[in-house]
Amino acid sequence: MIVDLNLQSKKIIIVGGGNEAQKRINSIIKQECDIIVISESINSQINRLAKSKKIKLIKQKITDTKFISKLKPNLIITTTDDRKMNQKIIKDAKKKGIIVYSSDNPEDSDFSNPAIINFENIIQIAIFTGGRSPAMSKKIKDKSEKLFKKIITKGDIAQIKIQKRARELAKEIIPTQEQRRECLRSIISDNEIEQLIKDGQIKKAEKRSNMILRNWK
Repeated sequence: MIVDLNLQSKKIIIVGGGNEAQKRINSIIKQECDIIVISESINSQINRLAKSKKIKLIKQKITDTKFISKLKPNLIITTTDDRKMNQKIIKDAKKKGIIVYSSDNPEDSDFSNPAIINFENIIQIAIFTGGRSPAMSKKIKDKSEKLFKKIITKGDIAQIKIQKRARELAKEIIPTQEQRRECLRSIISDNEIEQLIKDGQIKKAEKRSNMILRNWK
């Protein structure tokens, strides 16, 4: 089962400061979470993020797991080359009920990282091997990305944005969930909205969507 975690406002510790740590930071940094990197040495990209205060940095060598009790994170990602330390972090985090992932041990981790095809942070498609082969996940992702770019259009992205706003408004003015679903489906299938989106008239498409909502019975 693939689950998209809501990490907003959560405290995330990343142990390690190399390229693997950088990959994990990149995958979560837009989720408005509190990222703390713990490492004796860091690469230049992580250093820039720390200087710009997009992440916090604790510059020290990890020799034990006392940081878990001290910082009380919601999630830990460990990326060090020390397999024994990674395993100890997994074990001690699980004892405290903290979600944990180790890049060198996906089998004992609480989750795995799929390869993600990302369209404007609106549509995300995951290629997932359950931790069996991250390399193959990436290879299949690279092969699939070109295909999906032909299938998923800018019109689809615009329709999703319109649907998001329509859902928020529908909750205010349409009483039942079933009625809201029916209304939102009618917006998706509305020919005038579809044509307006094709013509690049997104604001007019939004107005048409709002009109459908407010006139819904």
